[in-house]
Amino acid sequence: MWQETDSIAGSPAPGIDVSAAAIIEEGRLLIVSKKAAPEVFYLPGGKPEPGESAEEALIRELDEELGVTPTEVAPLAQVRDVAALEGVPMRLTVFTAAIDRTPRIAAELAALGWTNGSDRYAPLLAPAIRNQVVPLLVRSGLLAG
Repeated sequence: MWQETDSIAGSPAPGIDVSAAAIIEEGRLLIVSKKAAPEVFYLPGGKPEPGESAEEALIRELDEELGVTPTEVAPLAQVRDVAALEGVPMRLTVFTAAIDRTPRIAAELAALGWTNGSDRYAPLLAPAIRNQVVPLLVRSGLLAG
């Protein structure tokens, strides 16, 4: 299932591309915050390096940030929004994935957590995650919400 959502309709081409993983275990979505903005939570992932595909970037970023290898990777959606940190247009390519081990905080991460999208983390989620990804996961039956 591949969907595209857009909260910046009519905007020019995205300023940055980001790959992210929707990792759901026991009905909760894995979220992370970065040292640069520890009060904002995102999906784990990051920007592709030159010549790297969205999926290759995801695999690299999950290893660097969480020390995990994604399994069962499948494209879910492409979300267009404004990047919470950079304040520029963003194209977020979201994949569903499982992971091979318990994640740990590394690289530029400050914290990790698990959310159902309507708990204490809800107001801390980056706008693209709160307003587009979580509702998509709920509509798709992947997250209880």
